[in-house]
Amino acid sequence: ESVLGLHFFSPANVMKLVEVVRGAKTALPALASGMALARKLGKVPVPVGVGFGFVGNRMLEQRSRAAERLLLDGALPQEVDAALVAFGFPMGPFAASDLAGLDVSWRGRKARGVTAPIADALCEAGRFGQKTRAGFFRYAPGERTPLPDPEVERIITATAERLGVRRRKLTAEDILARILDPMINEGARILAEGIALRPGDIDVIWIYGYGWPAHRGGPMFYADQTGLPALRDRLAALAQALDDPRLEPAPLLLRLAAEGRGFGDLSS
Repeated sequence: ESVLGLHFFSPANVMKLVEVVRGAKTALPALASGMALARKLGKVPVPVGVGFGFVGNRMLEQRSRAAERLLLDGALPQEVDAALVAFGFPMGPFAASDLAGLDVSWRGRKARGVTAPIADALCEAGRFGQKTRAGFFRYAPGERTPLPDPEVERIITATAERLGVRRRKLTAEDILARILDPMINEGARILAEGIALRPGDIDVIWIYGYGWPAHRGGPMFYADQTGLPALRDRLAALAQALDDPRLEPAPLLLRLAAEGRGFGDLSS
């Protein structure tokens, strides 16, 4: 009952977010102490439950899966990143991966028996991101500006051909929906499982931990503003098109859409 977790975000001296992880038996006074400690350190604490990736990284994994699939289906890294930056993120998922180092997630995937064909191929070619001056982008010596690389396009095209995926042109709107919708869907599952207590907690996590544009209110708020029925329909169509049951609308999303309610209604 005296045990909890404090999940800081890298770099910990800069990032404001701390996920305060409550165990199955964590007592409320201990949880309150963890929250108070994080605030004393100048952080923004959010209570979360125990589960793979907690809240933020669990949703981030869905974004990574969606971004990888977009490359197979026809997008290029610079197009995906441009769509997310136009939405308001400080950088796109592929530039962020290059900054963090592709080998970090590669090791994690191998430990769990998970594959990401394009990212794995880049790592096998020794492209680990900024530290090797080549990842999803290339980097000039001493520079951090991501530059499109024809070699990456060649790897993407070859991988799609090997997997039998027919690539096509994708619009910025296509890219944005296919990145954000699976994240929000995972947020609905997280809420239903009690890993996050409130939709607003998920929004705070993504604003302070992952650069979600604050003026858009966080992913769950954004979903309410754009409409859950439309989100439900897009996810159902995408799950069928990609033959991926993991993209099927979450039960909580289905219920709220059918009732004409939003995630924000859960807070009351």
